[in-house]
Amino acid sequence: MPKAIKKRIPKKTADAETEVKERLSTLRDTLRERQKIAVNIGAGILVVIIAVASFFIYSHNSGKKAQEYEYQAYKIFYSADRVPLTDKEGQYKKALEMFNKAYGTKKSPVSLFYSAACYYELGKYDDALKTLKVFTQTYAGEKRFIPLAYQKMAMAYIKKGDMNEALKTLETLSALPGDTFKDLALLESGKLLEKQGKPDEAKKKYEELTKKFPDSPYKDEAAAKL
Repeated sequence: MPKAIKKRIPKKTADAETEVKERLSTLRDTLRERQKIAVNIGAGILVVIIAVASFFIYSHNSGKKAQEYEYQAYKIFYSADRVPLTDKEGQYKKALEMFNKAYGTKKSPVSLFYSAACYYELGKYDDALKTLKVFTQTYAGEKRFIPLAYQKMAMAYIKKGDMNEALKTLETLSALPGDTFKDLALLESGKLLEKQGKPDEAKKKYEELTKKFPDSPYKDEAAAKL
């Protein structure tokens, strides 16, 4: 009688368990990697937050300190008119030092302009012009101060005796938007043209002043010239 053939039971259960273990292991590894990435991202965000907060705190403190310097410099600058002539130089030097400190602490068109004004009052016209050129390049959009800057530049060139550069600067001032100092620019241009022996061109400047700016405080002087 032939022997009965025993059927082999496939090892499906063992294989399934192995597969599940492998998948669980892979999943654990994936989770670990994601946790590391999340920790790194979180650390990076924290660093950025700390850096931004530090910047704002520093910026606020710097701005406050710069304002203090500016305020002290203003008081010194404008008090120079009330001190004896022999003390004016010392006053303007102190004001210059404070305005430079303010600008070094936090960049400001006000501090830079008044630094140039101090140089001008001290008779340091080259330094004044250098500072004003930096101003016009850096703060070209500052409508309050740009006309003042070009007016001060023109006066510095006149003090130096450089009539050609003074005329060019006055032309630039006249071409700016708005009417600030344009009457003064016309008057000073006329005077410079007279000195250069160009009376006809000077006359045109005076005529333009009297017609365009009938309420100008310089109108009578221009009319007298005519």
